[in-house]
This record gives sequence, structure tokens and C-alpha cells, in this order.
Amino acid sequence: MAAPKPFLKWAGGKRQLIGEIDGIFEAIFSRFGPDFTYIEPFVGGGAILFHILSKFSPKSVIINDINVHLIDAYNAVKYNCKTLLEFLSQIERQYYQRKTEADKKKFYLQQRCLFNRLATNNCQSVIRKTALLLFLNKTCYNGLYRVNKKGEFNVPFGRYKNPKICDRENLNIVHKYLEKVTIISGDFAQTIHYAKKPTVFYLDPPYIPLSVTSCFTSYSSEEFNLDQQMRLKKFCDAIQASGNYFILSNSDSKYLYELYQDYNIKRVKARRSINSKGDKRGAIFELLITNF
Repeated sequence: MAAPKPFLKWAGGKRQLIGEIDGIFEAIFSRFGPDFTYIEPFVGGGAILFHILSKFSPKSVIINDINVHLIDAYNAVKYNCKTLLEFLSQIERQYYQRKTEADKKKFYLQQRCLFNRLATNNCQSVIRKTALLLFLNKTCYNGLYRVNKKGEFNVPFGRYKNPKICDRENLNIVHKYLEKVTIISGDFAQTIHYAKKPTVFYLDPPYIPLSVTSCFTSYSSEEFNLDQQMRLKKFCDAIQASGNYFILSNSDSKYLYELYQDYNIKRVKARRSINSKGDKRGAIFELLITNF
């Protein structure tokens, strides 16, 4: 079976760091084999998750995110993939029936409004909302997930020529791989209760912005400020104290060098692809911080 790929575009996706993180997991695998637990408290689009699942096949996998719509999407793919594909195929057909960009934009805005209004009070409504999320994600500007202070998705239309909205093959593959994954939603700190030696955490929190203007995306109505970054540091300390392992990715910040001075810090080259200005995208540096 082919390897799974992220089924959502997600700002800050970690495909560009897979090579660096893969080297760390090679060392883990050489020591424990697949006999370890893997936990992602900020799963996002899941680029690292799907790589670890397909290459290393840990005995136990737990994913978490505070974004309930994102976690609903993972659950919909895991438990109701066939129905999700039916909804998504229908939206895709309706979208491509619109022949002009203006009509496609109008349809996009209608679906965005429906997504923001639709209550998820039963299984069918959760699946339908997930189909809308996937559609919006493939057709919105730059593949962003951003909400306003009311928690409403507000990303504008993206003007893609032929976006692949319903990737039936990959969704079926992801469905198979998620069968062994425990999916939870909430604060990152709750995931510590799932750790059993040996456990490896991969932590990919909202990054400390490199500048005020670079922080233009909100993934949920909750802010991940410096107080939250300090909570995360204490969480890493708890992982260390429990005899388990963590890999943390974050921006190349002097604050983090000082905060994590007792751990191993590696500066790695990545690529910025979500800046609102095209000429500001390109190679940057990020940090990988580990306790081993």
C-alpha cells in the first residue's frame, strides 16, 4: 500500500523537516524497534505523523489538537471515510459546474458561510462539515486555516485553476493508517497521560513569531502566547523526568535558546511558504530541540 500523505494543507507543515526528524527516529528505532509509543500533541496536517506511521509503525500512536474541526476531520476519515467521500465528491462536482472564476468564488463563499453556520450535533453533520473543511482548504487562499475572534473561518478565495478537491486514493490510504491511531482533542498537556515507556513525543506548537507582522494566522480562537510557551517547556521537563523522549520544533528564537539551554538544540534550514507576501517566502532557520 502506498504511503499516506496529509489530506489537508496546513500552515507550518513539516514536510521540509522530515529528513532531519527521520534521522532522529532511525536512532530510536535502532534501539527499540517498533516497540514504542508515539504521541503528537499538536498534530496539525500530520506530515510527520504519516511518515512515522508508514516507515516505523510504532506499537501505539496518539494524536491531539485543540482545533476541534481538525480533530473531527481525522475522526471522519478514520470512521466514516466512505460517507465523507460521497459528500466531498458532490461538492467537487458542484464547484466544477461553475465555469467562471466569479461563479466559483461565489460558490466558495456560500460554502464558507455554511461551514461557519453548520452545527455538529450528530455524526452526519460532522462528516458534512469535514467535507466542507476539505473543500475550503483546497480552494482558499494559500491553504490557510484562520479564524476570526468569533471562531469563524475567514480565509478568502484562492483562485486555483484546477485544485484536487477529492483525493479519493489518498483518503482511503489515510483511513487505513488511522485505524491504529487514538485521536483526542484538547490541551496538549493531557497527552502525558498516554505515555508509557518508551514514548516519543513530537511537539510542533504554534511558533514564536519572528516579527509582529509575521503572526497573521490564528489556528484556533485560543492564543498560544509566551505563557503557553513556558507551559510547554514545563511539559518537556515532565517528559524528561518520566524517562521518555521529545522532539520539539519551533522558530529560531533567542528566547528559546535560553529557555531550553539544558537540552540539545539544532538549527536547521526550513522554508517559509505561508507569508502573505510572496517575496518574503523562502529559506529560513528553525530549531529542533531534543532531550536525547
